[in-house]
Amino acid sequence: MLSPDDARLLERLHGDLPLTERPFADVALEFGWTEDYVITRLSALLESGMLTRFGPLFQIERAGGLFVLAAMAVPEERYEAVTAQVNALPEVAHNYRREHALNMWFVLGTETPAQCAAAIARIEAETGLPVLAFPKEREFFVELKLPLTSGAPHGAR
Repeated sequence: MLSPDDARLLERLHGDLPLTERPFADVALEFGWTEDYVITRLSALLESGMLTRFGPLFQIERAGGLFVLAAMAVPEERYEAVTAQVNALPEVAHNYRREHALNMWFVLGTETPAQCAAAIARIEAETGLPVLAFPKEREFFVELKLPLTSGAPHGAR
């Protein structure tokens, strides 16, 4: 369960990290905390698994890279093992289970399209299962902010 300080911190940082030389010090000042406290709280949230990622989102294609949504039909008796194989690749950003014939969906992010193709080939070779790849064709911006503290509004501000 999130502590009140953690909830306030995450809500404050969601989509609005100050673009300054010491952003965590700036956020700490807003709350009357220290920069070390902010960094310690974020580190603890990451280490505990309560927060799985903290970092910027990039339009990777502008830098020559590629994001691909991929799907697989994984036999139920192999699901856990295949999940571990897929998640072991550094190119895999997210992995989701779905109640569908294509029951595993994941996102690959690579610096080049060739690296993405290589990651897909590696997954297929290691699992013996085909990967269906759906490269991003168009960019959509959907900002979803879920309030972590009571009374906060939903959505973009």
